[in-house]
Amino acid sequence: MAEVGNLPLPKKILERGITDVVRISDAHMSSMAYGTMVLHVSPEAAIGGSPAPVRNGDMVQLDVEERSLHLEISGKELQRRQSEWMAHSMPARGNAKLYVDHVQQAHLGADLDFLVGKSGATASRESH
Repeated sequence: MAEVGNLPLPKKILERGITDVVRISDAHMSSMAYGTMVLHVSPEAAIGGSPAPVRNGDMVQLDVEERSLHLEISGKELQRRQSEWMAHSMPARGNAKLYVDHVQQAHLGADLDFLVGKSGATASRESH
């Protein structure tokens, strides 16, 4: 998962005096994190996961207790967007290709697939 999850608030929002909004990302974020965030949404948009059909201006309902997100669009619109989704071109070689081909999605542990089951105890979902 990409290390691009540090989502600053847009200037036009800050100028209105709004200092926090919920940010939802399928990325990873380390250090310097602040505010209300939902991270590691998985599977990620890059492979057609649940964030892929979201568009600017869409309303997303967050239920923290239920640990759920709901995109507020009709089922017909969701199907249309999903049918129009196209994968981005992927790297042909090098470390980027190894990453794309072998790093699992966040809900599977974001581990290298060829290392799964090779190093003892697994980490639980709530371990950190």
